[in-house]
Amino acid sequence: MILTALAVLLVLLLLSVPVAATLMVLALFLDQFFSPFPLINAMGDVLWSASDSFLLVAIPLFILLGEILVRTGIARGTYRSLESWLSWLPGGLLHANIATATLFSATSGSSVATAATIGTVAIPQGKDLGYNPRLFTGSIAAGGTLGIMIPPSINLIVYGFLTETSIPQLFVAGLLPGLLLAGLFVLGSALLCLWKPSLGGPSTHHSWRDRIVGLKNLVPVLTLFGIVVGSIYAGWATPTEAASLGVIGALIIALGMGKLSWSVIVEALEGTMRTTGMIMLIIMASYFLNFVLASTGITRELNHFLAEAGFGPYLTLLLIIVMYIVLGFFIETLSLMVITIPIVTPIIISLGFDPVWFGILLILLIEMALITPPVGLNLYVVQGVRKSGPFNDVMIGAMPYVGMMLIMALLLVLFPTIALYLPGLLG
Repeated sequence: MILTALAVLLVLLLLSVPVAATLMVLALFLDQFFSPFPLINAMGDVLWSASDSFLLVAIPLFILLGEILVRTGIARGTYRSLESWLSWLPGGLLHANIATATLFSATSGSSVATAATIGTVAIPQGKDLGYNPRLFTGSIAAGGTLGIMIPPSINLIVYGFLTETSIPQLFVAGLLPGLLLAGLFVLGSALLCLWKPSLGGPSTHHSWRDRIVGLKNLVPVLTLFGIVVGSIYAGWATPTEAASLGVIGALIIALGMGKLSWSVIVEALEGTMRTTGMIMLIIMASYFLNFVLASTGITRELNHFLAEAGFGPYLTLLLIIVMYIVLGFFIETLSLMVITIPIVTPIIISLGFDPVWFGILLILLIEMALITPPVGLNLYVVQGVRKSGPFNDVMIGAMPYVGMMLIMALLLVLFPTIALYLPGLLG
Protein backbone atom coordinates (compact mmCIF):
# COMPACT_ATOMS: atom_id res chain seq x y z
CA MET A 1 0.00 0.00 0.00
CA ILE A 2 2.81 2.40 0.92
CA LEU A 3 4.77 1.70 -2.27
CA THR A 4 1.64 2.09 -4.39
CA ALA A 5 0.79 5.39 -2.70
CA LEU A 6 4.31 6.70 -3.31
CA ALA A 7 4.16 5.64 -6.96
CA VAL A 8 0.82 7.39 -7.50
CA LEU A 9 2.11 10.50 -5.74
CA LEU A 10 5.30 10.70 -7.83
CA VAL A 11 3.44 10.11 -11.11
CA LEU A 12 0.96 12.91 -10.37
CA LEU A 13 3.72 15.33 -9.33
CA LEU A 14 5.78 14.51 -12.43
CA LEU A 15 2.70 15.20 -14.57
CA SER A 16 2.55 18.66 -12.95
CA VAL A 17 -0.92 18.06 -11.53
CA PRO A 18 -1.71 20.89 -9.05
CA VAL A 19 -0.76 19.93 -5.52
CA ALA A 20 -4.24 20.13 -4.02
CA ALA A 21 -5.61 17.93 -6.81
CA THR A 22 -2.70 15.49 -6.38
CA LEU A 23 -3.43 15.07 -2.68
CA MET A 24 -7.15 14.62 -3.26
CA VAL A 25 -6.66 12.09 -6.06
CA LEU A 26 -4.22 10.13 -3.89
CA ALA A 27 -6.70 10.11 -1.00
CA LEU A 28 -9.51 8.88 -3.25
CA PHE A 29 -7.21 6.23 -4.76
CA LEU A 30 -6.27 4.86 -1.34
CA ASP A 31 -9.90 4.96 -0.26
CA GLN A 32 -11.00 3.04 -3.34
CA PHE A 33 -8.42 0.26 -3.20
CA PHE A 34 -7.21 -0.03 0.40
CA SER A 35 -9.91 1.24 2.76
CA PRO A 36 -12.19 -1.34 4.45
CA PHE A 37 -15.14 1.04 4.13
CA PRO A 38 -16.01 3.97 1.79
CA LEU A 39 -14.40 7.04 3.32
CA ILE A 40 -15.61 9.24 0.46
CA ASN A 41 -18.97 9.41 2.22
CA ALA A 42 -17.28 11.42 4.98
CA MET A 43 -15.48 13.78 2.60
CA GLY A 44 -17.89 16.68 3.09
CA ASP A 45 -17.64 16.58 6.89
CA VAL A 46 -13.84 16.26 6.80
CA LEU A 47 -13.35 19.13 4.35
CA TRP A 48 -15.70 21.34 6.32
CA SER A 49 -13.93 20.60 9.61
CA ALA A 50 -10.63 21.43 7.91
CA SER A 51 -11.80 24.80 6.67
CA ASP A 52 -13.90 26.24 9.50
CA SER A 53 -11.13 26.55 12.10
CA PHE A 54 -10.75 30.05 13.55
CA LEU A 55 -6.99 29.45 13.67
CA LEU A 56 -6.77 29.32 9.85
CA VAL A 57 -8.10 32.86 9.55
CA ALA A 58 -4.60 33.91 10.64
CA ILE A 59 -3.19 32.74 7.29
CA PRO A 60 -4.88 35.29 4.98
CA LEU A 61 -4.35 38.00 7.60
CA PHE A 62 -0.59 37.41 7.82
CA ILE A 63 -0.40 37.22 4.03
CA LEU A 64 -2.26 40.54 3.79
CA LEU A 65 0.12 42.08 6.33
CA GLY A 66 3.10 41.06 4.21
CA GLU A 67 1.42 42.30 1.03
CA ILE A 68 0.82 45.73 2.57
CA LEU A 69 4.46 46.03 3.59
CA VAL A 70 5.61 44.99 0.12
CA ARG A 71 3.23 47.28 -1.80
CA THR A 72 3.87 50.36 0.34
CA GLY A 73 7.68 50.13 0.11
CA ILE A 74 8.25 50.18 3.86
CA ALA A 75 11.01 47.58 3.44
CA ARG A 76 13.10 49.96 1.31
CA GLY A 77 13.68 52.34 4.20
CA THR A 78 14.44 49.41 6.50
CA TYR A 79 17.13 48.20 4.10
CA ARG A 80 18.78 51.60 3.83
CA SER A 81 18.94 51.95 7.60
CA LEU A 82 20.46 48.51 8.22
CA GLU A 83 22.90 48.98 5.33
CA SER A 84 24.30 52.08 7.01
CA TRP A 85 25.05 50.09 10.16
CA LEU A 86 26.36 46.82 8.67
CA SER A 87 27.98 47.51 5.31
CA TRP A 88 31.43 48.15 6.86
CA LEU A 89 31.74 44.43 7.74
CA PRO A 90 33.59 42.01 5.41
CA GLY A 91 30.98 41.28 2.76
CA GLY A 92 29.37 44.72 2.95
CA LEU A 93 25.81 44.63 1.68
CA LEU A 94 25.52 40.86 2.20
CA HIS A 95 24.87 41.58 5.87
CA ALA A 96 22.28 44.22 5.07
CA ASN A 97 20.48 41.61 2.91
CA ILE A 98 20.39 39.12 5.78
CA ALA A 99 19.56 41.64 8.52
CA THR A 100 16.73 43.20 6.52
CA ALA A 101 15.34 39.74 5.72
CA THR A 102 15.48 38.90 9.44
CA LEU A 103 13.57 42.02 10.42
CA PHE A 104 11.08 41.73 7.57
CA SER A 105 10.50 38.06 8.48
CA ALA A 106 9.24 39.22 11.85
CA THR A 107 6.16 40.67 10.16
CA SER A 108 5.63 38.92 6.80
CA GLY A 109 5.44 35.21 7.70
CA SER A 110 6.32 34.28 4.11
CA SER A 111 9.69 33.36 2.63
CA VAL A 112 8.66 34.26 -0.92
CA ALA A 113 7.45 37.73 0.11
CA THR A 114 10.64 38.30 2.08
CA ALA A 115 12.96 37.20 -0.74
CA ALA A 116 11.05 39.21 -3.35
CA THR A 117 11.00 42.36 -1.23
CA ILE A 118 14.69 42.26 -0.27
CA GLY A 119 15.65 41.36 -3.83
CA THR A 120 13.77 44.30 -5.28
CA VAL A 121 15.52 46.70 -2.92
CA ALA A 122 19.02 45.17 -2.83
CA ILE A 123 19.83 43.80 -6.29
CA PRO A 124 20.02 47.18 -8.12
CA GLN A 125 22.35 48.53 -5.44
CA GLY A 126 24.52 45.40 -5.55
CA LYS A 127 24.86 45.73 -9.33
CA ASP A 128 25.80 49.40 -9.10
CA LEU A 129 28.55 48.67 -6.56
CA GLY A 130 29.93 45.68 -8.48
CA TYR A 131 29.18 42.91 -6.00
CA ASN A 132 29.83 39.28 -6.91
CA PRO A 133 26.41 38.22 -8.25
CA ARG A 134 26.62 34.68 -6.88
CA LEU A 135 27.02 35.19 -3.15
CA PHE A 136 24.99 38.41 -3.27
CA THR A 137 21.90 36.75 -4.76
CA GLY A 138 22.48 33.65 -2.65
CA SER A 139 22.36 35.75 0.51
CA ILE A 140 18.99 37.19 -0.54
CA ALA A 141 17.53 33.76 -1.30
CA ALA A 142 18.83 32.35 1.99
CA GLY A 143 17.76 35.39 4.00
CA GLY A 144 14.27 35.01 2.59
CA THR A 145 13.96 31.54 4.12
CA LEU A 146 13.95 33.15 7.57
CA GLY A 147 10.39 34.24 6.79
CA ILE A 148 9.06 30.80 7.72
CA MET A 149 11.15 30.37 10.89
CA ILE A 150 11.01 33.71 12.69
CA PRO A 151 7.47 34.30 13.99
CA PRO A 152 4.88 34.95 12.78
CA SER A 153 5.19 32.06 10.30
CA ILE A 154 2.48 30.72 8.03
CA ASN A 155 4.26 27.35 7.81
CA LEU A 156 4.37 27.04 11.60
CA ILE A 157 0.62 27.70 11.66
CA VAL A 158 0.09 24.92 9.12
CA TYR A 159 2.30 22.53 11.11
CA GLY A 160 0.50 23.38 14.35
CA PHE A 161 -2.90 22.93 12.73
CA LEU A 162 -2.05 19.55 11.20
CA THR A 163 -0.39 18.18 14.35
CA GLU A 164 -2.59 19.92 16.95
CA THR A 165 0.49 21.59 18.45
CA SER A 166 0.23 24.95 20.23
CA ILE A 167 0.84 27.79 17.76
CA PRO A 168 2.04 30.24 20.44
CA GLN A 169 4.52 27.59 21.67
CA LEU A 170 5.79 27.10 18.11
CA PHE A 171 6.12 30.85 17.58
CA VAL A 172 8.14 31.22 20.77
CA ALA A 173 10.26 28.18 19.88
CA GLY A 174 11.10 29.57 16.42
CA LEU A 175 12.44 32.91 17.61
CA LEU A 176 15.83 31.86 19.05
CA PRO A 177 16.71 29.35 16.27
CA GLY A 178 15.70 31.92 13.65
CA LEU A 179 17.95 34.58 15.13
CA LEU A 180 20.78 32.08 15.58
CA LEU A 181 20.47 31.00 11.94
CA ALA A 182 20.57 34.65 10.85
CA GLY A 183 23.72 35.04 12.94
CA LEU A 184 25.25 32.01 11.24
CA PHE A 185 24.46 33.55 7.86
CA VAL A 186 26.20 36.79 8.85
CA LEU A 187 29.22 34.99 10.33
CA GLY A 188 29.52 32.63 7.37
CA SER A 189 29.28 35.48 4.86
CA ALA A 190 31.98 37.45 6.69
CA LEU A 191 34.33 34.44 6.86
CA LEU A 192 33.82 33.65 3.17
CA CYS A 193 34.62 37.24 2.21
CA LEU A 194 37.67 37.32 4.48
CA TRP A 195 38.89 34.12 2.83
CA LYS A 196 38.12 35.36 -0.69
CA PRO A 197 37.34 39.10 -0.86
CA SER A 198 36.18 38.84 -4.48
CA LEU A 199 33.05 37.00 -3.25
CA GLY A 200 31.78 40.21 -1.68
CA GLY A 201 32.11 43.79 -2.79
CA PRO A 202 33.24 47.20 -1.62
CA SER A 203 32.39 48.22 1.92
CA THR A 204 30.58 51.52 2.29
CA HIS A 205 30.91 53.91 5.20
CA HIS A 206 28.30 56.23 6.68
CA SER A 207 28.49 58.97 9.24
CA TRP A 208 27.09 58.41 12.70
CA ARG A 209 24.56 61.11 12.01
CA ASP A 210 23.22 59.23 8.95
CA ARG A 211 23.04 56.01 10.95
CA ILE A 212 21.15 57.54 13.85
CA VAL A 213 18.76 59.51 11.62
CA GLY A 214 18.12 56.36 9.60
CA LEU A 215 16.92 54.47 12.67
CA LYS A 216 13.51 56.05 12.18
CA ASN A 217 13.07 53.71 9.19
CA LEU A 218 13.18 50.71 11.54
CA VAL A 219 10.29 51.98 13.62
CA PRO A 220 7.41 50.70 11.39
CA VAL A 221 8.64 47.10 11.22
CA LEU A 222 9.65 46.98 14.90
CA THR A 223 6.29 48.43 15.88
CA LEU A 224 4.42 45.78 13.91
CA PHE A 225 6.61 43.05 15.40
CA GLY A 226 5.79 44.34 18.86
CA ILE A 227 2.07 44.42 18.09
CA VAL A 228 1.85 40.97 16.49
CA VAL A 229 4.34 38.83 18.36
CA GLY A 230 4.22 40.81 21.61
CA SER A 231 0.46 40.39 21.93
CA ILE A 232 0.81 36.63 21.40
CA TYR A 233 3.67 36.19 23.87
CA ALA A 234 1.91 38.33 26.47
CA GLY A 235 -1.22 36.19 26.18
CA TRP A 236 -3.37 39.14 25.13
CA ALA A 237 -4.30 37.74 21.71
CA THR A 238 -4.51 34.51 19.77
CA PRO A 239 -2.45 34.25 16.56
CA THR A 240 -5.55 35.13 14.54
CA GLU A 241 -6.36 38.17 16.67
CA ALA A 242 -2.71 39.25 16.59
CA ALA A 243 -2.68 38.98 12.79
CA SER A 244 -5.72 41.25 12.55
CA LEU A 245 -4.04 43.76 14.87
CA GLY A 246 -0.98 43.62 12.64
CA VAL A 247 -3.03 44.39 9.52
CA ILE A 248 -4.70 47.35 11.22
CA GLY A 249 -1.32 48.58 12.43
CA ALA A 250 0.22 48.25 8.95
CA LEU A 251 -2.65 50.21 7.40
CA ILE A 252 -2.32 52.98 9.99
CA ILE A 253 1.46 53.18 9.56
CA ALA A 254 1.20 53.21 5.75
CA LEU A 255 -1.48 55.91 5.93
CA GLY A 256 0.62 57.98 8.30
CA MET A 257 3.62 57.70 5.95
CA GLY A 258 1.50 58.77 2.99
CA LYS A 259 2.02 55.46 1.18
CA LEU A 260 -1.52 54.07 1.31
CA SER A 261 -3.82 54.34 -1.69
CA TRP A 262 -6.77 52.48 -3.15
CA SER A 263 -4.56 50.86 -5.78
CA VAL A 264 -2.21 49.56 -3.05
CA ILE A 265 -5.16 48.13 -1.12
CA VAL A 266 -6.63 46.45 -4.21
CA GLU A 267 -3.27 44.95 -5.23
CA ALA A 268 -2.66 43.71 -1.68
CA LEU A 269 -6.11 42.10 -1.48
CA GLU A 270 -5.72 40.44 -4.89
CA GLY A 271 -2.33 39.01 -3.93
CA THR A 272 -3.75 37.81 -0.62
CA MET A 273 -6.68 36.05 -2.28
CA ARG A 274 -4.47 34.23 -4.78
CA THR A 275 -2.04 32.98 -2.15
CA THR A 276 -4.74 32.12 0.39
CA GLY A 277 -6.75 30.17 -2.18
CA MET A 278 -3.73 28.03 -3.03
CA ILE A 279 -2.82 27.37 0.62
CA MET A 280 -6.37 26.59 1.76
CA LEU A 281 -7.02 24.15 -1.08
CA ILE A 282 -3.81 22.31 -0.17
CA ILE A 283 -4.71 22.25 3.53
CA MET A 284 -8.21 20.92 2.89
CA ALA A 285 -6.96 18.21 0.54
CA SER A 286 -4.20 17.22 2.96
CA TYR A 287 -6.68 17.03 5.82
CA PHE A 288 -8.77 14.51 3.88
CA LEU A 289 -5.60 12.59 2.95
CA ASN A 290 -4.63 12.50 6.65
CA PHE A 291 -8.07 11.07 7.43
CA VAL A 292 -7.66 8.36 4.79
CA LEU A 293 -4.11 7.50 5.88
CA ALA A 294 -5.23 7.08 9.48
CA SER A 295 -8.19 4.93 8.43
CA THR A 296 -6.11 2.66 6.19
CA GLY A 297 -3.48 2.14 8.92
CA ILE A 298 -0.38 3.37 7.06
CA THR A 299 0.89 5.36 10.03
CA ARG A 300 0.30 2.46 12.41
CA GLU A 301 2.14 0.04 10.13
CA LEU A 302 5.12 2.38 9.74
CA ASN A 303 5.38 2.75 13.51
CA HIS A 304 5.25 -1.02 13.88
CA PHE A 305 7.92 -1.49 11.19
CA LEU A 306 10.31 0.96 12.85
CA ALA A 307 9.75 -0.63 16.25
CA GLU A 308 10.51 -4.07 14.83
CA ALA A 309 13.55 -2.84 12.87
CA GLY A 310 15.17 -1.55 16.06
CA PHE A 311 16.79 1.47 14.43
CA GLY A 312 16.66 3.52 17.60
CA PRO A 313 15.38 7.11 17.99
CA TYR A 314 18.39 8.99 16.61
CA LEU A 315 19.04 6.72 13.66
CA THR A 316 15.37 7.01 12.73
CA LEU A 317 15.61 10.79 13.11
CA LEU A 318 18.68 10.82 10.85
CA LEU A 319 16.81 8.82 8.20
CA ILE A 320 13.90 11.28 8.39
CA ILE A 321 16.26 14.26 8.04
CA VAL A 322 17.91 12.68 4.99
CA MET A 323 14.46 11.97 3.54
CA TYR A 324 13.46 15.63 3.87
CA ILE A 325 16.71 16.81 2.31
CA VAL A 326 16.24 14.50 -0.69
CA LEU A 327 12.53 15.24 -1.13
CA GLY A 328 13.26 18.95 -0.82
CA PHE A 329 15.12 18.77 -4.13
CA PHE A 330 11.94 17.77 -5.95
CA ILE A 331 8.82 18.84 -4.01
CA GLU A 332 7.58 22.36 -3.25
CA THR A 333 7.87 23.19 0.45
CA LEU A 334 4.23 23.51 1.54
CA SER A 335 3.39 20.37 -0.41
CA LEU A 336 6.30 18.56 1.23
CA MET A 337 4.97 19.54 4.65
CA VAL A 338 1.38 18.46 4.18
CA ILE A 339 2.34 15.22 2.43
CA THR A 340 4.79 14.05 5.08
CA ILE A 341 3.57 15.49 8.40
CA PRO A 342 0.69 12.99 8.87
CA ILE A 343 3.12 10.08 8.54
CA VAL A 344 6.32 11.42 10.08
CA THR A 345 5.06 13.32 13.15
CA PRO A 346 3.37 10.32 14.86
CA ILE A 347 6.61 8.37 14.40
CA ILE A 348 8.66 11.19 15.92
CA ILE A 349 6.32 11.52 18.90
CA SER A 350 6.30 7.75 19.47
CA LEU A 351 10.11 7.87 19.66
CA GLY A 352 9.92 10.38 22.49
CA PHE A 353 10.84 13.59 20.65
CA ASP A 354 9.05 16.82 21.51
CA PRO A 355 6.55 17.87 18.78
CA VAL A 356 7.40 21.57 19.26
CA TRP A 357 11.12 20.87 18.84
CA PHE A 358 10.48 18.71 15.77
CA GLY A 359 8.31 21.44 14.28
CA ILE A 360 11.28 23.82 14.39
CA LEU A 361 13.65 21.19 12.96
CA LEU A 362 11.12 20.46 10.20
CA ILE A 363 10.82 24.15 9.33
CA LEU A 364 14.62 24.37 9.12
CA LEU A 365 14.66 21.47 6.64
CA ILE A 366 11.84 23.13 4.72
CA GLU A 367 13.91 26.33 4.64
CA MET A 368 16.72 24.33 3.08
CA ALA A 369 14.36 23.04 0.39
CA LEU A 370 13.59 26.65 -0.57
CA ILE A 371 17.17 27.17 -1.81
CA THR A 372 18.10 23.75 -3.21
CA PRO A 373 17.60 23.14 -6.94
CA PRO A 374 15.79 22.15 -9.05
CA VAL A 375 12.58 23.40 -7.38
CA GLY A 376 13.90 25.75 -4.69
CA LEU A 377 11.25 28.46 -4.87
CA ASN A 378 13.36 31.29 -3.45
CA LEU A 379 15.99 30.71 -6.16
CA TYR A 380 13.40 31.38 -8.86
CA VAL A 381 11.97 34.38 -6.97
CA VAL A 382 15.40 36.03 -6.72
CA GLN A 383 16.21 35.22 -10.35
CA GLY A 384 12.86 36.67 -11.38
CA VAL A 385 13.58 39.90 -9.52
CA ARG A 386 17.11 39.96 -10.95
CA LYS A 387 15.78 39.67 -14.55
CA SER A 388 19.18 39.01 -16.12
CA GLY A 389 22.24 36.80 -15.71
CA PRO A 390 22.50 33.01 -15.50
CA PHE A 391 20.30 31.12 -13.06
CA ASN A 392 23.38 29.15 -12.00
CA ASP A 393 24.65 32.24 -10.19
CA VAL A 394 21.76 32.12 -7.72
CA MET A 395 21.99 28.35 -7.25
CA ILE A 396 25.75 28.34 -6.63
CA GLY A 397 25.56 31.40 -4.39
CA ALA A 398 22.96 29.72 -2.16
CA MET A 399 25.02 26.57 -1.55
CA PRO A 400 27.19 28.00 1.29
CA TYR A 401 24.00 28.91 3.12
CA VAL A 402 22.71 25.35 2.72
CA GLY A 403 25.86 24.26 4.57
CA MET A 404 25.10 26.76 7.34
CA MET A 405 21.57 25.34 7.63
CA LEU A 406 23.01 21.84 8.03
CA ILE A 407 25.18 23.16 10.87
CA MET A 408 22.07 24.67 12.44
CA ALA A 409 20.22 21.34 12.11
CA LEU A 410 23.09 19.58 13.88
CA LEU A 411 22.97 22.17 16.67
CA LEU A 412 19.22 21.64 17.10
CA VAL A 413 19.67 17.88 17.38
CA LEU A 414 22.59 18.15 19.82
CA PHE A 415 21.07 20.98 21.86
CA PRO A 416 17.24 20.78 21.77
CA THR A 417 17.06 23.59 24.35
CA ILE A 418 17.81 26.04 21.53
CA ALA A 419 14.19 25.55 20.48
CA LEU A 420 12.66 24.57 23.83
CA TYR A 421 14.22 27.11 26.21
CA LEU A 422 11.79 30.00 25.55
CA PRO A 423 8.65 27.81 25.47
CA GLY A 424 9.81 26.37 28.80
CA LEU A 425 9.95 29.84 30.32
CA LEU A 426 6.38 30.52 29.24
CA GLY A 427 5.18 27.16 30.54
